[in-house]
Amino acid sequence: MEFSAAFVDEWVRSGVRHAVIAPGSRSSALALALLTDARIDVSMRLDERSAAFFALGIALSTMTPVVMLTTSGTAAAEVHAAVIESDLAQVPLIIATADRPVELHDVHAPQTVRQSNLFANALRYFLDLAVPSEETRPYWRSFASRLVAEATKGAKGAGPVQVNIAFREPIVGTVESVPEGRPDGAPWHEVIRDDESITPPPQRIVDLFDSKQRGVLIVGGAQLADPAPIVEYAERRAWPIIGDARAIRRTPNRVLIGHADQFLRSPGVTEALRPELIVHVGTPHASKTLMGWNERWSDESVIHVFVDQTGGFADPERVGAIFATVAPGRLFRSLLASDARSDDAPSEWLEKWRRCDDAVDREIEKALERMPRSEPAVARALFRALNASDTLFCSSSMPVRDIEWFAGPQTGAPRVLANRGANGIDGVVSSVLGAAKTSSGRTVGFVGDLAFLHDLSGLVWGRNEEVPSATFVVIDNQGGGIFSFLDYPSAVEPATFERGFGTPQGSSIAQVARALGCHVQSIEDPGALSGALERSALVSGISIVIVATDRDENVEVHRELARASIEAATSVL
Repeated sequence: MEFSAAFVDEWVRSGVRHAVIAPGSRSSALALALLTDARIDVSMRLDERSAAFFALGIALSTMTPVVMLTTSGTAAAEVHAAVIESDLAQVPLIIATADRPVELHDVHAPQTVRQSNLFANALRYFLDLAVPSEETRPYWRSFASRLVAEATKGAKGAGPVQVNIAFREPIVGTVESVPEGRPDGAPWHEVIRDDESITPPPQRIVDLFDSKQRGVLIVGGAQLADPAPIVEYAERRAWPIIGDARAIRRTPNRVLIGHADQFLRSPGVTEALRPELIVHVGTPHASKTLMGWNERWSDESVIHVFVDQTGGFADPERVGAIFATVAPGRLFRSLLASDARSDDAPSEWLEKWRRCDDAVDREIEKALERMPRSEPAVARALFRALNASDTLFCSSSMPVRDIEWFAGPQTGAPRVLANRGANGIDGVVSSVLGAAKTSSGRTVGFVGDLAFLHDLSGLVWGRNEEVPSATFVVIDNQGGGIFSFLDYPSAVEPATFERGFGTPQGSSIAQVARALGCHVQSIEDPGALSGALERSALVSGISIVIVATDRDENVEVHRELARASIEAATSVL
């Protein structure tokens, strides 16, 4: 009942004024929430097919989103024809189908059918929700608001969306507390879509950005086609940029912050760096620390704006208040053109971030001198050994994180790539070689032993094919290093952990690589990386540089670096 009350209130905030209900039992909680909200004009219709077309008529007449609610089973199937019409006519329609919980599926429970993607390709957006729970309570309003946004301002234009909600008996009860919404009745998500030229930029964005002094830009995704205006805008406003390694090259610049993941682990540092506005550009970071930082500032006092030309809701923490569908480069160029202020914005805010980042970078350098054979030391040394014409292709999991966390800024920083759409290790060897085929400078793959072995077939080439020249720096820690940072080591017996998660392999990387025609080197000291890369450059085809490390020691090194970084940042604040 509380879930349903939050959904209906958020629908109203997002512009819904009409709902059509076909009677049923499984949908009763949502039906009661609609019927008892005076802000919603509710129509009751006996037949689901008729109800859906009745809702379509209201939506077509008003061109505002209309909710159509049905119970589970064949009742939901009756709605399909109206959904098809809504799709082709581009009419905003929100189909809410109640469903049975998972334990009643596939056991011949009454009125239970597969309702996931029941309307297939006709939908603009589909949301499949499990039984409402305390764990999902913080996201209820986001769920509801996005349905309206997708029905009215989705990438394919207005059209039908479906939310399929599992309800478990007892369905009807009392409402004690409902998650609070945005201030002043604002919807949880506001979408600004501008598919044409945005000169000048949307006034809503201009006014919001102008009203804030303590802004932060979080920039993620593949190498941005046009990062210069983003950096220039940050310099003009004196706002820090937290950029992942792929988005903006890590060159020396007062606005580029490289070690935020290390010092934002501290509650004290986090509080001292409390922002007013967080602007997310592109896709999210994979860092749990940054995700937690975003959630820390999810209350109404900090506004989150997402800028993504694809129109996707790249917001796993569901904190976004405004989503601007526009190319980031164009938006920031237009903001620069419309901003009449000089470049002398107050810099106290940026200087706090700059002092923290510089102090942490110095501390990392000093600490790694004491731990020269660690994986962070390998990442830092590898990044330093490359230049602006080189491409560093990192495996997801620990290699790309170590580059982001520990690589220092440098003039002529390399381009960084990674398969970070789904963040898997699949096919990374092949992707590195694909990048090498089309890159002008050196291409270096930075991978772990399991990722390397996972895609050995990428090293197999036909006799008539030209083998790209590339070097792989392989961290050989005899297993899956990232699992040692999770809860598993303390939750299971060491032998079980090692077999089920560490999963050391019996194959020798050096022997396998040589058998497949690769040139192989093994080094012990990251200081020897630069020489190893130079030797690899003299060899045509594929070279492998193996660096052996210890998984348990690696965890301790990361913990020590985090402690040292927090102390360094705290001392300068």
